[in-house]
Amino acid sequence: MSEQRFSISLATLPIVLITGLSLVLCWQLRQLLLIVMIAVVVAASLSPVVNRFDRLGLPRWLAVLTTYIGLVSIIVGVGLVIGPSVSQQIERLIRQLPTFADILRATIEYWALRLSNAPPELIRQFFDLQSLTGWLIGSSQQLLLRSYGITRGILGGVFSIILSILISGYMVADSQTLLRSLVQLFPTPWDDRLAAQVVPMANRMGGYIRGRLLVSLILGVATTLGLSFLGMGEFALGLGAIAGVTNLIPFIGPILGSIPALIVALSLGGWTVLWVLILFVIIQNVETYVLDPLLVGSSVGVHPLYQLLSVLGGVQVLGIIGALIVPPWFAGVAVLVENLYLRPKLLAERRHSRLSSLPPPDEDAIEVIQL
Repeated sequence: MSEQRFSISLATLPIVLITGLSLVLCWQLRQLLLIVMIAVVVAASLSPVVNRFDRLGLPRWLAVLTTYIGLVSIIVGVGLVIGPSVSQQIERLIRQLPTFADILRATIEYWALRLSNAPPELIRQFFDLQSLTGWLIGSSQQLLLRSYGITRGILGGVFSIILSILISGYMVADSQTLLRSLVQLFPTPWDDRLAAQVVPMANRMGGYIRGRLLVSLILGVATTLGLSFLGMGEFALGLGAIAGVTNLIPFIGPILGSIPALIVALSLGGWTVLWVLILFVIIQNVETYVLDPLLVGSSVGVHPLYQLLSVLGGVQVLGIIGALIVPPWFAGVAVLVENLYLRPKLLAERRHSRLSSLPPPDEDAIEVIQL
């Protein structure tokens, strides 16, 4: 028995070594893997547009070039139109952050004193906004460092995004050759099975990203218009941009986007903070019950709890970038699990239940057939 165990361990030793070396290699190449992950998401999002140009008779390379030039033109145009105003308003918000923090502390202390009989010193110690602000700044810095550290800072992040877009262009332009070269690494019949899952995976990943971008754009515009109507026009565009960007992160993004607007509304006094809170509640309900089912739909195809876990896991590992790219990848992997495991398993169980429900064969008939 001991010799058999020893031989089995020797046989599995190369597999263990190869697996360990592969994990080390993936960790060393994590920056490249992140760029490839972003490129795949971008390619899946833009491939329907390229395919539409392709069906119109344009060569594949010209369709890709037209799509990407149009995308870059839209981004640059929007940046030139609203970029300076958004930047100025956000800078103004940052400069006035200490004032907003003082007003928030005074408001909390006032209501705490009115609603309780505790000494003021205890309340001030309990609501130590200076420590809370320091903790929030430190947590934000850690989150940003985790996001940018994997790409070597802001310049590295910009370079990584540009490189991801270029790689995605190559993926879309020569997708058939790329897919054939990848699936042929797997034995038959898994090569054909995996090749058949590429289009469903791309549709689900791309549909999720396109839906989230459109929902975030609509909510950003609605937030800007709503805050302007409520008398916060000085910061409406910047707060709307913050709300739109944070809304790209599922579940926790809308909450994060509402916090700056509520703090600014609190500094204005009166009923403004209540109206701003009602505005965000209405926007959140419109997103949950109207926009998400209509524009995002069932593109994720997994339970909301698993979506939330994928977002939290992406934030933990990759920071803000992980919260954006891990959910579509999770949706793509869900396609593989559904089509290659769950669906065949269900069909096999149904086949087995039908066979078990059939009456047993007649022994006399079997004997007659044998004779």
